[in-house]
Parts: sequence; structure tokens; C-alpha cells
Amino acid sequence: MKQIKLGKTGIVVPQNGFGALPIQRVPKEEAVKILRKAYSGGMRFFDTARGYSDSEEKLGEAFGTGFVNREEIIITSKTHAKTPEVFWKDLETSLGLLKTDYIDVYQLHNVQQCYRPGDGTGMYECLLEAKAQGKIRHIGATAHKLEVAKEVIRSGLYETLQYPYSYLSMEKETAMMKECLAAGMGFICMKALAGGLITRSDAAMAFVSQYDIIPIWGIQREKELDEWLSYMDKTPELTPEMKDYIAKEHQELSGNFCRGCGYCMPCTVGIKINNCNRMSLLLRRAPSKNWLSEEWQANMKQIEECIDCGKCMKTCPYELNIPELLRKNYEDYKKVLAGEISVS
Repeated sequence: MKQIKLGKTGIVVPQNGFGALPIQRVPKEEAVKILRKAYSGGMRFFDTARGYSDSEEKLGEAFGTGFVNREEIIITSKTHAKTPEVFWKDLETSLGLLKTDYIDVYQLHNVQQCYRPGDGTGMYECLLEAKAQGKIRHIGATAHKLEVAKEVIRSGLYETLQYPYSYLSMEKETAMMKECLAAGMGFICMKALAGGLITRSDAAMAFVSQYDIIPIWGIQREKELDEWLSYMDKTPELTPEMKDYIAKEHQELSGNFCRGCGYCMPCTVGIKINNCNRMSLLLRRAPSKNWLSEEWQANMKQIEECIDCGKCMKTCPYELNIPELLRKNYEDYKKVLAGEISVS
């Protein structure tokens, strides 16, 4: 497994990070088991956030009770704070739940602007003070919008950038990632499976391995972890066959598709947007039986109740026309149910 240096932070870890958002969905005992197995299997980079309900608490239980030497792992976390008051509250809460004195990389979460010294918000000053106090070691930001990501890079104020990146990403996003690396910043790659649309982990791993970036794989089940750990000794290579497969995938899937991030929710009328809005792809890229259940038929029917309020569009980081996409997915879904279209 390739070792990656995270830009000017000096952090060096295997190119196989653990995304700890999904472990909020499993019992604490199971989560602790998975996290410790990840460490024992060679993973050293663990990414969480204050906004991931009890994810930080589970990381703290796994690693903050003497199972590992704190210096042997890298813990990154995030805050959605937009005011100094919330920033300090979130940071102290995170430190307590993680059972640690410091966070290796503290990131402003899904920023809509590049916070700077003297901009009147006090946010960047908070980061500097927290670093001076030793409560955080490095300053980062996460973004979902390309222009915001570029602004963060070009500011020269941040040590890392976390951004959705996979082999379905656009050329201009690849250019941004390379600009980030050239600026000496660490690039943390989230959604390297494109929200579940990429179904071959070997292809995803082979793709990211050509760059000096850290992917964080969202892991919820032990069998998922086992798959990623299997690559520690033998990392998939970007062979000609793999390149052809990725090119075909990119042609089929790139463009305006929902990544399932959920930032558009909750919906005003209760539509489960994050899955309904990509149902056509889910039906064709996963066993369709689960998505054709009575429960999901009812969920899809809720699309009829959309009132075009536009609330979801205001918070979509990919600026999708969500009501239009929902209706397209629903029409396709009805045709599948009626037997007019066949899926696996």
C-alpha cells in the first residue's frame, strides 16, 4: 500500500482512510470492533465530524481508552460552525467525545465561503487560536462546490482540502485537485465511490492510487472493511483493462446525477430525496429487489407531493434541479414497476 504525505502537514499515512460517517448507524460495540480491526489491519487515518451524531463518541471508545498510542493514528474532525461561539462549543465537545487532547486536522465543514483573517466572522481567528492552544494541529476545510474549493486553495490559508472526488468527476475537478497538490495542500478524497454508484472497489482504489491523495472510504460493515483491508498488501493496479472499464463507467454516469449526500434534506413534504433522486441508477447498479419493495414504492410515490418550494435546490452543493430530477426518476420507476423496462 502506497504511503501518502498530506501536503505541508507532514502527516504520512497509508492511502486507505476510514470514513466514519456510516458507523453512526451501527451499535457502539460493533462500531468499536470495526474501528479497532481497521487499525489492526493497517489503517491509520480516521475522519469524522461533529455533525455525524455519535461517530466521534464511537471513535473515542475505540481509540481513546488505551487501545492505541494516540500518536499512531490520525484523527480528523469537522465543525459546521459559522460563529466563534459554536466553533468553541463544537471543538470542546469533539475533544471530549474523542477522548483526546488534540485533533490532527480540524476542518470547517462544507464551507460556502473561504473564511479569512479579518473577514468579520472571526472563524479563521478561531482556527489559529485553537492551533496555538494545541487543541488542533492542522487547519482544513471541506467543500462540495468547485469554485469554493478553488478559493480555499488559492487563499493559501488552509493545509488540507476535503472534496468529493472519484473517477466520475469532471476534468475541471481533476484540475482543481492537482492545483491543490501543487499548492502543497493535502487532498482528502471523500465520496470516492460516488455515493454508492461505483460498485467495484478495486476500480475506485486503482484510480485514486495514481495520485498522492487520501481517500476516506465510508465503512459501516465488517465485510466492507475486509474488502478495503485486502488492498493493504496488494493494491489494485490501473491496468489497460481497468482503464477501459473506468472510461465506460465515466461515459455512462458522469454529469448531473445525485451523489446522495443528503444536504438537501429534510424535504418540506418528507420526500427521501437522497435516494429517490438517484433511483434510476440504483435500480441498475444494485440488486433491484430492495428498491422495488412496498416501502420504496410508497417513498417514490411521495414525489407526487412535491410543491416545487425550491428549498432543496438552495442547499444542493451540486446545484442540481432536484424537483426535475425527482420526476424523471419517478417516471422511470413507474415504467420499471409496470414491466415496460427491465432491470436486474
